[in-house]
Amino acid sequence: MTSRTPRDSRLRLVRNRPMATARRPAVNRGSRPAPRPPEGTPPPSELARQARAGLTGAVAVAHWAAAEHGAPGALSDEAAARATQALGVSEREVRSDWDRARLIGLIEHHAGTTRPGWRLQAWDRDDSAVLRGWVALLDAWSLACPAPGTAEPTAVAEVVEAVPQLLSLLQLSAGPVQISALLDMLRQRVAELRTERCEVPQEATEPRDPAGSGPSADETKDAKDAKDAKETNDPKDSEGAATLEGLLDWALDALSSVGALTVRQEPQDGPNGPEGARSAADDAEGDRREAELTALGNWAVWVKLEQICVAAQSPAGNIEQPAADMLRGCAGLTPGPARAEYRAWLAARPVGSAVIELIDAARGDDALLRGLAFEALRVVGAPAEPNVRAVVEESCLRPYALLWLAEHEGADPDEALDALTREEATWLWVDTAAAISDHGESPLLVRHLESAVQGTVPALLAEVRAVGHPRTVQVLVALAAAHPDPALAKAVRRAAFQVHTGGA
Repeated sequence: MTSRTPRDSRLRLVRNRPMATARRPAVNRGSRPAPRPPEGTPPPSELARQARAGLTGAVAVAHWAAAEHGAPGALSDEAAARATQALGVSEREVRSDWDRARLIGLIEHHAGTTRPGWRLQAWDRDDSAVLRGWVALLDAWSLACPAPGTAEPTAVAEVVEAVPQLLSLLQLSAGPVQISALLDMLRQRVAELRTERCEVPQEATEPRDPAGSGPSADETKDAKDAKDAKETNDPKDSEGAATLEGLLDWALDALSSVGALTVRQEPQDGPNGPEGARSAADDAEGDRREAELTALGNWAVWVKLEQICVAAQSPAGNIEQPAADMLRGCAGLTPGPARAEYRAWLAARPVGSAVIELIDAARGDDALLRGLAFEALRVVGAPAEPNVRAVVEESCLRPYALLWLAEHEGADPDEALDALTREEATWLWVDTAAAISDHGESPLLVRHLESAVQGTVPALLAEVRAVGHPRTVQVLVALAAAHPDPALAKAVRRAAFQVHTGGA
């Protein structure tokens, strides 16, 4: 007869799966015909060909790094010199192409060295991989072409956040747009961002004169005239306008360098024809340049707008929600629809701020949101890597960050758990159990017991008690209540009591 004491209870070793990838009931989202790209959009094969043509330098650097068999993770001066000699280009081009290869996913860092990414292996045969890589580069345009060192970081962040609106205007215009119009929209968007941050003008914070001691009507009129004259000639205002103009030029140059748009002079009809010299009156009118999306840029912006439209039609309206509410809205979806919601939510906001918001949501008390946040970060890809690396030392995020980095560097999802220590894997097991306890059903919690890395229940309980997860007691109590084996349930309850009372 088989003993039912806890010391003889064996656990079947099953690879742990993140809660966000567990199978959930599908949500009826209704049928919607597949959207058709705007008229004149080239087929995907042609778009992929254009993307390959614009990224030949990054591909060459990636192949060089692959041939080096362990190039350093950071491109040193010595490595850059070797690449310059091998590829026959300047060092500046090598460093630029190196950064782009990383952002696209052609090369990946692992254990201090660089190795070819899976996208490099699929580059010549998989058009969809090429297009996804190019879109990743477009999303990271401000990293591919950093802002001028003299620019104020706050102003740079405002421009980066406003660029998606400018790209939407270019796409919806279906043709060239004057730079002056883009500058006007940029100013309006920056003003909206500052209003959202409640930046009150200094005049509004100055104390008012007591009642009855205010200035006379003439004094008020003189003060208003003086204020208008000051605003007209205020060097700070002109400096701010010049800053926005300069940052707009930077953004346009960066987007042009990644192949998203082109900037050219607006044709002029003068006495010498369209290419004739501009008159002084034309110069006085301001910037006569115009910008237009390339076929690749037009397609990429259309895809993002379409994702936003799809998400806006969802019953939950996740696109307008903050990260935590969006993740809760996706909790009941199967992995495919959930990833579609993540992509739509990300398309509606700048990548940098979206990543920060997702990580903040992962820091909360809800373990389910923690797992879902890192699933959404997997959709972000390379642009999220610096932020994910920055939270590796945070205990509640460390296992998730290590798994994310392992998969990002090419590890198979089923083998990524090898990147965790025994203690980290146990902490992740408890955190996942907490998510099941809060949002799942009892049978799922019992099945989760089989995914522990420990071989026996006593070993699992000992390590769970030692790992120090803040939800340990609640998880053990829920597991004891859900498990059908009375002897095992009793042992789990005893462990919960010992953790609660601080006993050994």
